[in-house]
Amino acid sequence: ISLTATLFLTFKLWKGGELTFTPEISGGEGLSRAVGVAGFPNGETFRVGETKPVLYPARIYIKQVFNFSDELALNAETTIGQPLVGTTATPSELFRKSGRQNTSQLTLIAGKFGVADFFDADSYSHDPRTQFMNWSLMSTGAWDYPADTRGYTWGIALEFTYNAWALRALAVMVPKTANGLEMDTRIGEARGEAIELEYHYTFGEGNAERKGRKGIVRALAFRNLANAGTFRTAITQGQLTASEPDITAARNYGTVKYGFGASIEQELADNIGAFARGSWNDGATETWAFTQIDRSVSAGVQFGGKLWRRSDDVFGVAFVVNGISQDHRDYLAAGGYGFIIGDGALNYAPETIFETYYRFQWNAWLTVSGDYQFIANPANNHDRGSVHVLSVRTHIEL
Repeated sequence: ISLTATLFLTFKLWKGGELTFTPEISGGEGLSRAVGVAGFPNGETFRVGETKPVLYPARIYIKQVFNFSDELALNAETTIGQPLVGTTATPSELFRKSGRQNTSQLTLIAGKFGVADFFDADSYSHDPRTQFMNWSLMSTGAWDYPADTRGYTWGIALEFTYNAWALRALAVMVPKTANGLEMDTRIGEARGEAIELEYHYTFGEGNAERKGRKGIVRALAFRNLANAGTFRTAITQGQLTASEPDITAARNYGTVKYGFGASIEQELADNIGAFARGSWNDGATETWAFTQIDRSVSAGVQFGGKLWRRSDDVFGVAFVVNGISQDHRDYLAAGGYGFIIGDGALNYAPETIFETYYRFQWNAWLTVSGDYQFIANPANNHDRGSVHVLSVRTHIEL
């Protein structure tokens, strides 16, 4: 059971300048204490640090927009995070949407925020409050994106948009310990960096016989530095001491983890859209912030309820396959543990997930969703069999 509530406050400061403050309450506990499966089934529990509801400042940052053109047009900034099939506004949309924008502009964000607020903002699969709930569907699975245990960090982010193109970069803090709440202030040796290129297009535009269909493609590259350990070093140390490998004993500042991701989302027809993601990281260094996935491929389809005369309802279905590197496998097979998976042994098999949900729009401010997930080989261990997860979710938006 989990509970989260967020208040979104934005204050105009000066021309092009805004201050955003979002106090948040979270509480509850994930299934099996949020361990035992890399693609965890409840995307809200990654921010929950205590079972009792706790109030904390989730975001506090300044946003400054610099315009380089007087020509106004709907460019990438206005559509980032906005579902191509009509749905409730996602957190990303609330942060980014600001009406008509200049064709060329630079946006600067500085302060505390969630990396997922601005990066990897798939319209169909990004918000666990209203869309797919699984961790490896709400974000790029193999991106160990920098954040504390609640999903937030401190740093800067930049975005340059030009017509249909958007280029983003960030430099932010990482936790002091793996999946920890306290952030590491040694930013010279511990930080997260990422760059993302995005392009908006219309397929079939100009064809008189059919309507053009909107789509977005994204490419992502990332690098993290932290006081982290490598699996191979931990294995070697374990062999020398005739003991199980311990990644915490192999940690050193400046250890690097890097990787790549790509995604596409495409409107297929009126009220039907599809998405696909693929991601990879080097798999040599322990996971530090998100979850223990080194390779991930996902795809899904979302249907708008207008197809069955329920215009505000949404139905979604998706598949995910998650894997880990050979070094990571060897570490777990030798008896090693991470902060989310590890059984003391490993009969390796890819973690395979199916998820489907139906979101019922009860009234203007309340949605109720039913969600089903089937997880085969949780924690990449064939010996653990499979798991069925049923969920009910309510979402109030005022």
